Amino acid sequence: MGQKTTPNYTFALTIVIIVCFLIGFVTTMNNSMIEFCKNAFNLTDTQGQLVNTAFYGAYAMSIPFGFMMNKIGYKATLVLGLAVVGIGFVINFLCINGNLDGDVSTIYWMFLCCMFIVALGVVMLQLVANPYVMVLGSPEKGAFRMTLSQALNSVATTVAPIFILNVILSGKSPEEATPADIPYPYLGLGLFTILLGAILFFLKLPNINEEEQAAEASGVQKTYKSSVFKYPHVWLGALGIFMYMGVEIGIPSMLPAYFKADPSLGTATDFLWLYWGGMMVGRFAGAVILSKFQPRVLLTSCLVLGACCVGISFLLSGMAAVYAMLAAGLFHSVMWPLIFNLGLQDLGPHTKAASGIINLGVVGGATLPLLMGTVVDNPALGVGVAIAMMFVYYAYIIWFCNWGSKIGLSK
Repeated sequence: MGQKTTPNYTFALTIVIIVCFLIGFVTTMNNSMIEFCKNAFNLTDTQGQLVNTAFYGAYAMSIPFGFMMNKIGYKATLVLGLAVVGIGFVINFLCINGNLDGDVSTIYWMFLCCMFIVALGVVMLQLVANPYVMVLGSPEKGAFRMTLSQALNSVATTVAPIFILNVILSGKSPEEATPADIPYPYLGLGLFTILLGAILFFLKLPNINEEEQAAEASGVQKTYKSSVFKYPHVWLGALGIFMYMGVEIGIPSMLPAYFKADPSLGTATDFLWLYWGGMMVGRFAGAVILSKFQPRVLLTSCLVLGACCVGISFLLSGMAAVYAMLAAGLFHSVMWPLIFNLGLQDLGPHTKAASGIINLGVVGGATLPLLMGTVVDNPALGVGVAIAMMFVYYAYIIWFCNWGSKIGLSK
């Protein structure tokens, strides 16, 4: 009797990697637009953070989208997500380009609404990317594959700020930004995404039964709980992602305010690529390190070192403090895939639905930076207090990594 052939998932992983690149590019471009929007639309720090609120607020749809993916499958969700992203960018072009002579406040709200539509598509793509990478291969290598895919995602996050400087701003300084700089680059992104979705519609991707895959890997037929809602580590993982969003985008969201407090330093846009570049390097290194260390050990170490970078920035001044904060990106790099991996452990047929629940935590990107922006606008508090709030986020993720992620796992 011949041995069962191991499926080759190389092509499917390549497709998911392309999607991860798009997710990283669009997400980071959105966050990097904060300084641009503050100048183009004459906004306060709190109003500027509405860019994050509009984008990450779409993740409130993660749970219903997760159940939708459970019904229609990975491929259909992937194609639908690409279509929604593309349509959102095209609508952005039509709305802004047709109202450039109007009130800038009205144009800003149009921009936010359109980015919310784009974000709805990104949520669908995120739902596909994370569990799909987990199941495209052996379960024990799931954290490695997620970290590697996120490393390639980071290539896009490094490119996005450069795209803003050289394509949207076309060499101008952020202070010279106007709403007229937005439409045509966004139209190009929209048409590219729609084309990618159309191509994927005609390609064949594998449909995977996670319960059967887990049984084959372990050699036993596991019994799973009747509902994903009965796994506490999934909900605690969602809260972990919520806190992580404050960690990941806390620094790039607060840097414009930090530079505004000391104009002699330059502008935040000139340095953001260093933060995202550090995350790219960290994720490639993390993919290698994971072959030697357990995910919990690596995540705990990175959390402590990231918090140390932020803490050291309070002991320094000027650009030395900025570089200390930017260095935290190196350690933030592996946090997303490792938190997500711990939240998706041992779920079998509930993997798709759990992905939706954990993705719900991304609304932290809609709320925590907005809260931090409000703190910055308060003269009695300021940007230092806002950055210090990150220590609370670090503390919770350390608890989840070492204790919370073990609660409620099936035996």
